Amino acid sequence: MKSSWAATLISTILCLSFTSPVEGNNNNNCKCVYGQPCWPSTQAFDALASQLSQPLIQPLPPALPCYNDPSGAECTEFQANTHNGTWRANVPGALQNLFFEEYIFPNDTISACYVNTTLGIPCEQGTIPPIGVDARSPEDVQAAVRFAKEHNLKVVVHNTGHDYLGRSTGRNAFMIWTHWMKDIEFHEAFAPEGGDGSDQYEALTLGAGVQWIEAYAAAGAHERIIVGGISQDGSVGAAGGWVLGGGHSAFAGKYGLGVDNVLQFTVVKADGSHVIVNAHTNPTLFWALRGGGGGTFGIVTSVTYKLHPLVPISVALASVNFTSPDNAQRGITEYIRLHATLSDNEWGGYSFFNNYTLFFVYLGPNVSLPDANATIGPLFNLLHEVGDTGLITELVPFNSFGDLANFTIPQAGAQDSQVGNRPEISSRLLSRDTALNKAEETARTLLSLDFVAINFIAGGAVLRVHPESTGLNPAWRNTVAQVYVAESHEEGASAETIRATQQRLVENTAILDTITTDSAAYLNEAYLYEVDFKKSFWGTHYDRLKQIKYEVDPTGLFVVPRGVSSEDWDRDLVCRV
Repeated sequence: MKSSWAATLISTILCLSFTSPVEGNNNNNCKCVYGQPCWPSTQAFDALASQLSQPLIQPLPPALPCYNDPSGAECTEFQANTHNGTWRANVPGALQNLFFEEYIFPNDTISACYVNTTLGIPCEQGTIPPIGVDARSPEDVQAAVRFAKEHNLKVVVHNTGHDYLGRSTGRNAFMIWTHWMKDIEFHEAFAPEGGDGSDQYEALTLGAGVQWIEAYAAAGAHERIIVGGISQDGSVGAAGGWVLGGGHSAFAGKYGLGVDNVLQFTVVKADGSHVIVNAHTNPTLFWALRGGGGGTFGIVTSVTYKLHPLVPISVALASVNFTSPDNAQRGITEYIRLHATLSDNEWGGYSFFNNYTLFFVYLGPNVSLPDANATIGPLFNLLHEVGDTGLITELVPFNSFGDLANFTIPQAGAQDSQVGNRPEISSRLLSRDTALNKAEETARTLLSLDFVAINFIAGGAVLRVHPESTGLNPAWRNTVAQVYVAESHEEGASAETIRATQQRLVENTAILDTITTDSAAYLNEAYLYEVDFKKSFWGTHYDRLKQIKYEVDPTGLFVVPRGVSSEDWDRDLVCRV
């Protein structure tokens, strides 16, 4: 579908008026970005548009309508949905984390378009790419990749915008938006292509843009469960960065991580070819995609996952206010120690705590209520000793995940949403040995921080997978949980204030390091300025991943912040260093 000349020209002028040109000339060591003489002409973009199923898009800051017409319907819609992950995923210029919509120049000035229009700061393009492809099929993706390669463009792959490292945006880049690739197919007996057909699975193939709320519904329609992420509104993508970074889940203890449940990918490579990737066909790339990170080895167009039978679930819920710091130490020590046993019994869930409060929701798939009580009852008894009046400790049975998904869990004062805010987080993986044998020391260390969250998303089945079977950091195979800390800054903050916030995160990360042996982190929920991101994100797998990266993408078309090979590029991932 070729968009009209007038519509394209008007949209392009409107968009680029919010984007500062880049000075200087492109050279062989640098990619081409908007504002340089090498940037494709309007005629070149029209030629690309003629190959696509949808018109080209010109992403704009989502808050822009409130600067143009504060009382208009578009501004009202934006204000009502600032913290709505589903709405933001549907807007190509929106990210879930507002910090990464902002661009900080080397001179500490900031280009952004803030929600609060009364700050007196003009709306600018920030990191949002000025133009892109609304891909609805693998053929659209192929056309976009070939165009980007021909013109040596800086490429950004964008799906839902859920990201803590800014990998799905890039100032003056060319966007490939996969969000509306929504095909879903159920297989009664899926056999990965290239095998002898003896291994067959009930499976679900998801297009690149399918979100978890859609995937869960599709699996539920066949009375099955699929291992996936859990977020406030299910808006995280099911076939993109989540699984490519490992894919943690509250059900990982029962069924393994996302990477352990993948049967097959389809991928557009940097040369524009569309290939099948599984254990039999392109097995080296299959290894790398399962944990090597998103936006790095190619653009995934679909993922096929194993399905599992529905099972009953016991849910343990606790909300406790501690009566003293000493009682917090007692309660958190036993809470941490219990993770080893819960891991062995294949539980999972989410929590946060500090010296005053503990809140958790843990799930026991196929665990009966009496067995759940035998495991977690002693902790509940202790929490009643150390907690203030009004505490909640409950065990609730559910017939299946579908019933659980319809249950509203109280938030107990937790942040309503990280969506539409500016969190920066840093994480470390907690080993089973540390939880079991160093619980008191670990509790004391974590309680020295203002806020800690534990995602209990490993252990159990995760520990039974061979560490070398995927490109994932091998530290995961000794992990029961992910511990993370967070910082944020106010909208409109200066670069100096932002750096001070980031320095606090650096200091708190150093504290987390004292409870780990290898500084391993979950690369999808991590800190952009890790001291040694190669070690923290991939451990001993990094060198092999980098070798595979250059085998499938020798010119570096796909590079993301703190991704494999990113150390070979400058801060903006434009020029080789």
